[in-house]
Amino acid sequence: MAPNGTDGGLSRRRALQIAAVGAGATVVSNEVAGQLPQAGADPEFKIRNRRIHQSIMGWTFNPMPTPELAKLCRDIGLEAMEGVGREHYPMIRELGLQISLGSSHGFAKGPCDRANHPEVIQSLREGIDAAVAAGCPKVITFTGMRVPGVSDAEGAKNCVDAWKQVIGYAEQKRVTLCLEHLNSRDSSHPMKGHPGYLGDHVDFCVELIRRVDSPNFKLLFDIYHVAIMDGDVIRRLRQHREVIAHIHTAGVPGRGELDDTQEVNYPAVMRALLEIGYSGYVAQEFIPTWPDKSLALRHAAKVCDV
Repeated sequence: MAPNGTDGGLSRRRALQIAAVGAGATVVSNEVAGQLPQAGADPEFKIRNRRIHQSIMGWTFNPMPTPELAKLCRDIGLEAMEGVGREHYPMIRELGLQISLGSSHGFAKGPCDRANHPEVIQSLREGIDAAVAAGCPKVITFTGMRVPGVSDAEGAKNCVDAWKQVIGYAEQKRVTLCLEHLNSRDSSHPMKGHPGYLGDHVDFCVELIRRVDSPNFKLLFDIYHVAIMDGDVIRRLRQHREVIAHIHTAGVPGRGELDDTQEVNYPAVMRALLEIGYSGYVAQEFIPTWPDKSLALRHAAKVCDV
């Protein structure tokens, strides 16, 4: 307090007025900051450089009809789609797009549980056949959820045993099975995280791949999941470059757009992919939060078009 009983010439009322104005300015500033990615997005953007071969995981744009999404992808310059029903494959191919990754069994009922082996193996074989018919070079696979009473070591062995029963067929058909690592930390949404998933650390998944020991069994490196569970994304890309066959993207945290509200520096990650000689697909798998989903996709495509 100043000697004259005032706060140095600033009355308490005036101080409160200034504080209120400042708080209001902060709110406005935050609101504007939240709009910056959308305001800066180019509604006319089309992919130019094509050094990164971009695809999209179609489920993230539900309920946008797949034909509408396919036409949007073609307009932006994406090269492929995945994560959509096989009944859409002919339409996608007619539009000049490729199928970048074929489906198989789900992430919950995986080969870490021996009871699932017949279903998993049949689903993988069917997925391989569907991929061949669509001209698709890769099919996804998962470890599945941990089983009560089954150790991680036993679950790992169960996975390898199942994959070894189908990898010869994949080799014969020249299709690569891609094991996806998923995070087990985020429990906020059934597709943002997968508590209980066995293959929740990327190094663990790489070890399983080495144990299968086939050039047709590789890693689906999902940047979103790796960032959440293990971090050090660029170093891990370099470390595991020999087994990486597919890439997924999404903003961290939250699985939203690749904008400045999230923590991954996607242009730097894309340049790292080019540095290690990666030539496969990078599939956009973010869940749009912007009102204009098409603008969100154009923005992500621009971010990755390094």
